[in-house]
Amino acid sequence: MRNISDIIEGYLKAIIEEEKNRMIEIKRNEVAEKFQCVPSQINYVIKTRFTAERGYAVESKRGGGGYIRIYRVQPNSRKDLIEHILKGIQSGASFTMAEDIVFRLLEEQVIDEREAKLILAAVSRTVLHQPLPERDQIRARILQNMLLTLIYEQLD
Repeated sequence: MRNISDIIEGYLKAIIEEEKNRMIEIKRNEVAEKFQCVPSQINYVIKTRFTAERGYAVESKRGGGGYIRIYRVQPNSRKDLIEHILKGIQSGASFTMAEDIVFRLLEEQVIDEREAKLILAAVSRTVLHQPLPERDQIRARILQNMLLTLIYEQLD
């Protein structure tokens, strides 16, 4: 059974996909009312499910005429996508970031399910027994090497 966060995420993604410019502008209170939840639930979904690692950009304006604008960022190529991800993990990567990156790579069909499982296994919390921030730095280096391998593989 899906939870309310999954339902809200699906709803917002469906609207984004319908738009030609892959951008929507919503009012948090209106979406909360539609799903009969508190507005902070909408904030939670946007903050955790519409991240840069997953391929989204979010802008917001507070106040009476406020809105939340969500963009779907489309890379020009797989190489551009991987290079963009590499820039984002220069200073480290939490496991949540790694999951989001893998989810995006799957969604963009850069990797398959098996490769996704292997990447997540290699960077999991149970494998990297180091204190923070070293653990996130090691995870980022592992991801960087895997992503560089994907770039070079595509150039062959």
